[in-house]
Amino acid sequence: MSFVTADIKDSGFAVISIKREPVNSMDLAMWEQLLQVLTDCEKNEDVRGVIFCSAVSRPVFTAGNDLKELYAGTTNAERYGKFWAVSNIFLARLSNSPLVTVAAIKGACPAGGTCLAMACDYRIITENGSMGLNEVAIGIPVPAKWIKLMASIIGQGKTDKMVLFGRMLGAKEALAVGLVDKMVADEETLMATATKIIEGLLRLPDSGRIITKNALRGDLAREWADPKWLKGESDGAWKMLSSPDVVDFMGGVMARLSKSKM
Repeated sequence: MSFVTADIKDSGFAVISIKREPVNSMDLAMWEQLLQVLTDCEKNEDVRGVIFCSAVSRPVFTAGNDLKELYAGTTNAERYGKFWAVSNIFLARLSNSPLVTVAAIKGACPAGGTCLAMACDYRIITENGSMGLNEVAIGIPVPAKWIKLMASIIGQGKTDKMVLFGRMLGAKEALAVGLVDKMVADEETLMATATKIIEGLLRLPDSGRIITKNALRGDLAREWADPKWLKGESDGAWKMLSSPDVVDFMGGVMARLSKSKM
């Protein structure tokens, strides 16, 4: 099943829509599709930029990683290792993509959704939106490179307070601290605004921007996608995720979420 599609516009950019009802939970298949669609767009000479947006019916950009990919009761070490590698290779690639990248964020955007948005060049959010790396709220650590990316955007001090205590910021506060670049009233104006923004950014020539982006983000992107780093991080994370205390805690989280859907 396809969760990620790209609609190439005549003005030189593609709209990448994410649709996995009900809340765009990011499983292995979605991350694989995101990586493939990004690769296809980067290879397409007619595409100089992309807008990421949500196509689900609820006011959600993406609810972050699918907990079934993290909970030891529903996955295993081999699958988790592949899931972690694919998702973070995509994020690393996106953070230093030669394309102009814009995140059009409608509504809630926790955890993995926030990281996807942060890896883009420009972020627009609706007034009812929220963002944050809130992994500690469900008993797991925030990935190291995700922290480093956030700190590069809003500073170490603000990042400390957010990630250590699982804080989510509303749209106005996210704008105030610089986590997003623009806020719009509602979903109806979101894509029109994103289109206007990317068309303006694409008026600049590509060559200087690409080299400058690499100077800003290349070192982090290469560290992030390094196979040895990813293997070490996933091995350490799986050891933690499969520990009895974490399994029990996440099992309770899964049960509560399942009950809330009934």
